[in-house]
Amino acid sequence: MSDPLAAETIELIKAHAGPDAGEITTDTELDTLGIHSLELTEIIFDLEERHAIEIEMNTVDAWNNLKTIGDIVAAVRTLIDKKG
Repeated sequence: MSDPLAAETIELIKAHAGPDAGEITTDTELDTLGIHSLELTEIIFDLEERHAIEIEMNTVDAWNNLKTIGDIVAAVRTLIDKKG
């Protein structure tokens, strides 16, 4: 994968996904991986720490707005770019 942020995010999500996750891409929907609100909160926290950013949404907002891995990557990339 030529996108380091996407590759890093996928690896992080693999650590939280169920053992039968199969191939994971940016198009993969989080709920198909067995990732629920608690795991999503942990993933968001890990990404915030790794990139010194703050994703300002509560778990309900995150669950409603971040449906795929690509959604997470885009949100993180936007915050990294704003941080400059």
